[in-house]
Amino acid sequence: MKDTRFPCPACGADMRFDPRLGALSCDHCGHTEDREGPAPPAIRELDFEAALGRHLPRAETEDLRISHCPSCGADIVFDEGVHATECPFCATPVVADSGTHRHYRPAALIPFALTEPEAHKAMSDWLGRLWFAPNGLRKYARKGRRMRGTYVPYWTFDARTQSSYRGERGTIYHERRTVMRDGKRQTVMVQRIRWTPAAGRVARDFDDVLVLASDSLPRAHTDALEPWDLSGLVPYAPDYIAGFTAESYGIDLPEGFVAAREKMDAQIAHDVRFDIGGDRQRIHAIKTDTRDVTFKHVLLPVWIAAYGFRGTTYRFVVNGQTGRVQGERPFSAWKIAGAVVAGLIIAGLAGYLWAMAG
Repeated sequence: MKDTRFPCPACGADMRFDPRLGALSCDHCGHTEDREGPAPPAIRELDFEAALGRHLPRAETEDLRISHCPSCGADIVFDEGVHATECPFCATPVVADSGTHRHYRPAALIPFALTEPEAHKAMSDWLGRLWFAPNGLRKYARKGRRMRGTYVPYWTFDARTQSSYRGERGTIYHERRTVMRDGKRQTVMVQRIRWTPAAGRVARDFDDVLVLASDSLPRAHTDALEPWDLSGLVPYAPDYIAGFTAESYGIDLPEGFVAAREKMDAQIAHDVRFDIGGDRQRIHAIKTDTRDVTFKHVLLPVWIAAYGFRGTTYRFVVNGQTGRVQGERPFSAWKIAGAVVAGLIIAGLAGYLWAMAG
């Protein structure tokens, strides 16, 4: 996790990127500054095979001091001179390692579009719709506890694929059959499927297959934040990070591509079924030739909050681009018991009224 600081020229306090203004803002004195300076390089895709062979230009990578959080698994980046910190995901103390690690630089990011109050409202509205949630959970949301804005690491992959397949096409037809029902012969129509061999080729070009590159948040939560509008990606620049944190990736490039291939293979199988046609399809084999694989490392905006309940920490995440919310939630045993008792009373009353009417 890395913090990027920009001192305010008016008062010296740290400035932050304000999603409302699209500029740097100082909370201490109110000074704002437009994003200036040389334009960052255009977003570039990097060659996957060159990366595996370590043949990419050195400018595409950087040396980072990274420690692994022993509690939640987040990879925390330490600035020079900093030797200990607190994990922003779970508040566990983390000490810096002595060595450095070579990492790919972020190529692009989606800037935060939601401010912290807007993210808080999205979370509060979501919590308010939860059944059987403890009252303390709603009080937590109303108190406006701080949320942490974090850029979460992802990979994107592009590829060109051509696939040959073997399978079967199923055609539904019906035939008459005579059956005995209640001692009488009846004629019914029975569905059958006629299978015929099928083979062919399909091709698809994949663009920006998105893969989470972090283990610090439950994958079910981050998957539920999708879809992301990747047309909102802009070239990476440090001032977008001001006032936020950016997590380093914990899932490396080869492992990320394995996850991307799973997504590609699922889409290719869908294409094959469409190509086979008919009413039903069976796929026996698919052989895919994958070419021109490229990738980039990107950062996506997430607001994170945590709520403690009976010794357990529950985390909530808000998509910093769209406001979509996901998270863990505790259940109130008292509310569940009350609902059960109320249900029994209503059922008993209904039974009584039915008996009286009879």
